[in-house]
Amino acid sequence: MKKNLTFIAMLAVALFSSCGSSESADTTAIATQQAEKPKVKIATVTTEEVMQSEVYSTTVVAEVKNNIIPNSPLRIEKILVEVGDKVKKGQALVNLDASNLDQLKLQVENQTIDFKRVEELYKVGGASKAEYDNAKTQLEVNKKSLANRLENTVLVSPIDGVVTARNYDNGDMYGSQPILVVEQIAPVIMKINVSESLYALTNKNLDVKLQFNPYGDEIFDGKIDLIYPTIDAKSHTFPVEVKLENKDTRVRPGMFGKVTVNFGTKSHVVVPDVAVVKQAGSGDYYVYTYADGKVKNNKVELGQRLGDRYELISGIESGSQVVIAGQTHIADGTEVEVIE
Repeated sequence: MKKNLTFIAMLAVALFSSCGSSESADTTAIATQQAEKPKVKIATVTTEEVMQSEVYSTTVVAEVKNNIIPNSPLRIEKILVEVGDKVKKGQALVNLDASNLDQLKLQVENQTIDFKRVEELYKVGGASKAEYDNAKTQLEVNKKSLANRLENTVLVSPIDGVVTARNYDNGDMYGSQPILVVEQIAPVIMKINVSESLYALTNKNLDVKLQFNPYGDEIFDGKIDLIYPTIDAKSHTFPVEVKLENKDTRVRPGMFGKVTVNFGTKSHVVVPDVAVVKQAGSGDYYVYTYADGKVKNNKVELGQRLGDRYELISGIESGSQVVIAGQTHIADGTEVEVIE
């Protein structure tokens, strides 16, 4: 019986010792986990003078575009040019039906003779003032009709340019569309929409660099020619027109191009690109800063990418220490350990 009691006592002691050892190990592990802090690397950031260059996509348009149309619907006798032809200002482009022109000319000639006769009689009292005024009015009306008919019989180009469209054939009756379209392609214009924040930096005659799809990386030099005076309330942008002299006419309306505008420099904080964290499911970007053993999550506004760095428009001050490694294990306010 004594042997059984002794065995039971020894077993109880062993079980008690085992439980105590297990609890001690768990406590130690928890304490160790609590003592371990996420490890991060940091870097100090400063401000730099950053070139404020912006790139805009655009489509080339002619500086001047003229629709060639008659003043009244007439039959087209002959179109004298084709699409692609270069034309000069004042050059005849279209001949219209002139069947009634000779008759109107003869009528004006006869009325001119009649008016001179009435005028002479009026001077010596042989005609009344009403007769004189009536003859004068009729002559002036028919002279204007003749001038309009002459202008409407031969249509000329109002500019130096290129024929870019033809909508009729010889013998057609003029309808609603222009007979021809003539466009001035030297110079050409590109319209871009610039951010409101750059309004004060946008100046007329500011040099810009241009690229066009057919010419790859070749650079063309242009200038800002027109700055619109109002800001769009919805988009917070304003239109700007860029002019390219295009003396060799290599650039044509309709071409897709890129406009690079240099607005000067601004002093902004620059951070390593590895410091920038994009928030999942949104377009927001953040940078963690380190101070007094903890990190803080700061929303930032990105500017330009500068190789392996980013310009920051806002969010971080110069001299801040930013986290450049270890962001996946931290959150706002986390205590961290800084490693080299």
